[in-house]
Amino acid sequence: MNSSLATKSIAIEQLCIGLYVHLDINWLNHSFARNSFKIKSEDQIEAIKRLGLKTIRIEPDRSDCAPLALPAAPPPAEIAQPTPEELKLIAAKKARIERLVEEHVAIAQYEKAFLKAATAVKNIARNLHARPQEAHREAEHLIHQMVDSLLVDKDIAIHLMNDKIAGEETYYHSLNVSVLAMMLAKEMALSDEDIKLLGMGCLFHDVGKMEIPDRIVNKTTELTKAELNLFQLHCQYGEAVGAKIDLPKQAMDIITQHHEHADGSGYPNQLRADQISPLARIAIVVNAYDNLCNRPNPADSLTPYEALSTMFKQQRKLYDPAPLSILVRCLGVYPPGSVVQLSDASFAMVISVNASKPLRPSVLIYDANVPKHEAMIIDLEERPDLEIAASLKPKQLSREVYNYLSPRKRMSYYFDSSKSNGKDKP
Repeated sequence: MNSSLATKSIAIEQLCIGLYVHLDINWLNHSFARNSFKIKSEDQIEAIKRLGLKTIRIEPDRSDCAPLALPAAPPPAEIAQPTPEELKLIAAKKARIERLVEEHVAIAQYEKAFLKAATAVKNIARNLHARPQEAHREAEHLIHQMVDSLLVDKDIAIHLMNDKIAGEETYYHSLNVSVLAMMLAKEMALSDEDIKLLGMGCLFHDVGKMEIPDRIVNKTTELTKAELNLFQLHCQYGEAVGAKIDLPKQAMDIITQHHEHADGSGYPNQLRADQISPLARIAIVVNAYDNLCNRPNPADSLTPYEALSTMFKQQRKLYDPAPLSILVRCLGVYPPGSVVQLSDASFAMVISVNASKPLRPSVLIYDANVPKHEAMIIDLEERPDLEIAASLKPKQLSREVYNYLSPRKRMSYYFDSSKSNGKDKP
């Protein structure tokens, strides 16, 4: 998928439309959107000449033509000042840099909130048997906090989290399912109380796995029939734990039914669509999505794009169509964590998607001329000239691009709760 990066230098007088050029100057010192691009007009050539460069690098493999022949005796170059329009564009770029800094600060805040939530889930799990009522109170507190944040914002932005934040992968799944399920419930206009019940049920939906040997729960190869039968008992085991900590019936239904299927092919009771609790139907969809993205062996995991596509195109009969359709709409065609190629041939990773504008996510851009820690984040809603051209597997990237974008081996999500803290979104 990657084009050659071989370049050569030419004299500035050899520029012509169709050349793919690299500007070896600070991004803030010119008016172009990128340091590398294909020349499309004479105006762009004149703007480049006004930068005072004597030579410029071009990338032949991405150019439509060869450079012009070098004049026999080129006249002395005159350094012209940027036009007012170019100065305006440069000022706008500096403003974008300020917003980018704010965006990075906000992401750090989201990750801090995610870490706090993941740690809370870990503590809840530790207290389940020794102090069940305390575990119940801690779970209620966590869910209330998340629901309060969720209900503040009209537009919910789902953010991809750093996969090394908490170092506790066991607790990511429960948190992921809770966050995404509550987001779907809000989009479905469920009551605040139902959203909280859904969150509680999802937080404990896999609690029965604590009674299953780790060698089976974490097995990376196919389970034997005996192992599968034991694994499927986690729904019943979870029901017993849920009763011990006195969970409401709606939350208990999620624990026992989160592996049922609308066509009756699920377990443990082969329930059909109308027999499954309405809240459990939401949990079933989200649980399946996260399991596809985060399999025991990360190498077997699907990309977020592949997971949604598989569920919608191949497994649709297994799910209630309402939450499935809303999951696709909220996460977008390219969910957070998707590696994509943009219409200008650059590579990027989707880092967040707004539920109300799923086709125009925010992406982290690969640019060899920009340090990784300063990587540009572009909101595609603000860039109508750019669109996503293709979804890629991480293995399709060169090592350089892969290391820069750092595609997640495991997907973890959290929502923007900045407004609930009295701060505006970046």
